[in-house]
Amino acid sequence: MFAWMVWTPPVAVFFSCIVLMLIGMTVWEIKSPTTTRKGWLPMETTRGDRLFIGLLTAAYVNLAWVGLGEKMVSWFSLEQEPTVWISFGISMALLVLIMRKG
Repeated sequence: MFAWMVWTPPVAVFFSCIVLMLIGMTVWEIKSPTTTRKGWLPMETTRGDRLFIGLLTAAYVNLAWVGLGEKMVSWFSLEQEPTVWISFGISMALLVLIMRKG
């Protein structure tokens, strides 16, 4: 079923983190129902809204990183493309920021 996808360690870690976040958010919602609040995002959001926005942001950061990887080699005179672990760290930091302050 998933033979078409390249399962590298970063991809597996990324999807494992998403599954764990969804499980954790479900348990958190059952234990403590959410209320809407206004952070720095331009709308009132719930925890689930912020998770969705954060996951979309994380996906776009990772896609941009992979798309610009070849260009970064020439821009910064690198010997090889930068590792995707950097984009993973950046995307998870943005997700945490959106969950806490959004």
